[in-house]
Amino acid sequence: MIVTEPAAFLAAFDDERFAPRAPATARAAFLVAPADFSLAAESARDNRYMDLAARPDPLRALAEHATLARRIGADLPTVCFPGDPDCPDGLFPNNVFATAPGRLIVGRMRHAVRRREAARGDIRAFFADTLGYRTIDLSHEPFVAELTGSLVIDRARGIGYCGLSERCDADGARAMHEAFGLRLTFCFALAAGEYHTNVVLGLLAGRTAILAPDGFADPAVPAAIARAYGDRAIWLTPEQKRAYAGNAISLTTDRVWISERAADALTPDQHAALQRWGWTIGSVDLATIETAGGSLRCCVAEIY
Repeated sequence: MIVTEPAAFLAAFDDERFAPRAPATARAAFLVAPADFSLAAESARDNRYMDLAARPDPLRALAEHATLARRIGADLPTVCFPGDPDCPDGLFPNNVFATAPGRLIVGRMRHAVRRREAARGDIRAFFADTLGYRTIDLSHEPFVAELTGSLVIDRARGIGYCGLSERCDADGARAMHEAFGLRLTFCFALAAGEYHTNVVLGLLAGRTAILAPDGFADPAVPAAIARAYGDRAIWLTPEQKRAYAGNAISLTTDRVWISERAADALTPDQHAALQRWGWTIGSVDLATIETAGGSLRCCVAEIY
């Protein structure tokens, strides 16, 4: 079922009907290392979070990424693929590659510079030959579907939250709903200038939401999502959103990972609320990587 209105979503969201029945967090993760880190000017056309005035140090970006891989590797098995200097956004693989149990899903990227990533034979072979996953390849379709950048998923319930923008259209949303095998998808427009849902919405193991209300075209949308999760929601200011506090991921059921900049942007009350709801915060300095318009969650592709 795909719904597009907050009232229809709340009518469909039923605790018994959508009781958690699948693992809430991934069994492993993979990353792609930055190679000769630089900023992709093509991606900047619709990613206002990029800082094209920055002159980032590639070695610092590599060190930040290595620390991230080591830190999250303490929570679950983590694989890191080598980077490709012809794919400057390749360190954000979750937009191009995602999984559901037994399936690798390859997204359809808007920009040509990112479509190169979808052709990587080593990542495809790892899933097909090593893990025995079948591939659902959306990369040559006429729509746009940037996977878990555009689609934030409550894996335990099989519910997707899909923000429509230049990075995902309605046909792409339908294709992702089918590819991930979702039971319910709530589609809504992002605010003008927003590119990915995972910058304005984070869902932590199906029990806590992090929401930037100014990132949604209709304020009733984040209100409905918060209500669905019993108002266990952290509400972000525009400044906290720009600090990537919404770009969060839970790789276990008791820790949320965000960048150091994001963690520093949260208020003491927000830290206390997360702790009260059973979360500890893991954070990593990603100041250089964040100049490319993405943060910690963008760097992590989950393996289910």
